[in-house]
Amino acid sequence: MTTLDDFFGLRGRVAVVTGATGRLGQVMAEALAVAGATTWLVGRDQGRLDALAAKLPGDCRAARCDVTVDEDVAALGARLRDEHGRLDVLVHNAHVGKGGSLRTSKPSDYREAADLALGAFQRLLDATRPLLEAADGSPSIINVASMYGVVSPKPHLYDTPEAGNPPYYGAVKAGLVQLTRYAAVELGPAGIRVNCVTPGPFPGDGGDRELVARLAQQTPLGRVGDAAEIATTILYLASPRSSYTTGTNVVVDGGWTIW
Repeated sequence: MTTLDDFFGLRGRVAVVTGATGRLGQVMAEALAVAGATTWLVGRDQGRLDALAAKLPGDCRAARCDVTVDEDVAALGARLRDEHGRLDVLVHNAHVGKGGSLRTSKPSDYREAADLALGAFQRLLDATRPLLEAADGSPSIINVASMYGVVSPKPHLYDTPEAGNPPYYGAVKAGLVQLTRYAAVELGPAGIRVNCVTPGPFPGDGGDRELVARLAQQTPLGRVGDAAEIATTILYLASPRSSYTTGTNVVVDGGWTIW
């Protein structure tokens, strides 16, 4: 009899989640760990990573790494090579959130955002490509973009222009969607799949209730997302059961971008 583990189990596989201590990063890492993967939690704060590793089930390992620093990413790749000799799942989720508008943005903001989304992807790929190629069972790269890489923020939802999503964030997330397509074409012959997940409104608990209510009204479902609702999409794309899916952008936004 076929079991759920036969469909989505990741036992014996190795996964990396960048931005692991973030609200969505935590549930992504948990989903991979529960499925049986040895899951490396990557971020800038070792203390937060250690605390998360202790909280999550399964084999989770904390690895401090700034994905904008060449030496850090190279060291991460070396650790993965020495300990496993392979990498099956790479989730590129690193993100720094802040508000802004065209009035307040600077050219340096665009450069920093591009380095975190696009430059970091290249660093991670350079450091792990041989490990992905060494894996069997349809290795998977998953980029995490944003609905604001598909549509523009609606200024009237926010109390001030500077409280909204900054222009450079959506610009680089749109670039990440295109980079996903490009990488899927180049890496496909090696059997490496590259896909993208585009989350919608996932504001989390403890935020501005009035803002959350306004965001909820923008979706056909009439609500914002719960972080757990991103987990199954990540698990599907990480699993060999999605072995014929590459170059796609899976939008998980409650319908925000359809109208």
